[in-house]
Amino acid sequence: MSTTTEQIAESPVTAEADEYFTPVAGVGKIPRDIYRYVKSDPLGDLPRYSIHIVIQHFLTFVTFLVLAATGLTLHFASLWWAPIVMKLFGGPDTARLIHRIAAAIMVLASIYHLCTIIGGTLHKILKKKFDITRTQIPIIKDARDIVHDVRYFLGKETYRPKMNKFMYKQKLHYLAILWGTFVLVTAGTTLLFPETMATIWPNPAFAQDLARLMHADEAIMAITVIVFWHWSNVHLVPGRFPLQWSFLTGRITREHQIEEHFLEYVNNLKEIPEEREYMKNLLKDKGFETN
Repeated sequence: MSTTTEQIAESPVTAEADEYFTPVAGVGKIPRDIYRYVKSDPLGDLPRYSIHIVIQHFLTFVTFLVLAATGLTLHFASLWWAPIVMKLFGGPDTARLIHRIAAAIMVLASIYHLCTIIGGTLHKILKKKFDITRTQIPIIKDARDIVHDVRYFLGKETYRPKMNKFMYKQKLHYLAILWGTFVLVTAGTTLLFPETMATIWPNPAFAQDLARLMHADEAIMAITVIVFWHWSNVHLVPGRFPLQWSFLTGRITREHQIEEHFLEYVNNLKEIPEEREYMKNLLKDKGFETN
């Protein structure tokens, strides 16, 4: 399939040429839907995550599964399926031990993540390379992107918004994980060390009851969000099914980058000479303007 300048002339977006084309020095004018014509390696073409983030995600993913399996089994021990699952963990005492070890690893992974994020941000600030648009920090543009994206899915916009490295959905995922981890760790610590936490909370008995409620409810909410929101959005949506490999390779496909993270792709073009050459040749082959 090819795209010609005649097809562009007939397109309804010509009245919004500034939105449709994005000029990039040394490459040319990139049309918003060029992602339809690029070649993409399922394992990823462009850098997205550092090795630190890949390791942290893997640790969090594995420990989350272990915590969910052991925690829910212990919490719903009276249900018919709990004894069956409990035997797989070697009984309730072993399940509790496994649950606490997994929790400790998740806490260490969270500390590792915070050190990476804070340390990396400080380093970029000192080097004068910090760019808030390439972070998970919410900005006003995210709100505009939500409205634009909703209008696109309703057929009111021709193309999706030009979004940054982390789009609004991913920022919401991230904030939800931060909040959920904080609640689970705080409540879990209160339950595990009641005497110590009693010296901190003003009403120890109430704190224990609240922690028991929050730990279980937040865990169920976290499982629901991860399974029905995060996994579906990341791995099961059309174009990503059955798996998106970024969480293991640290790389993203060229098609995905352009479609959902167009502004980050522009950064890629500025930073990666090979990608500049690839896109320039593609534009030339498809009949678009290059420079």
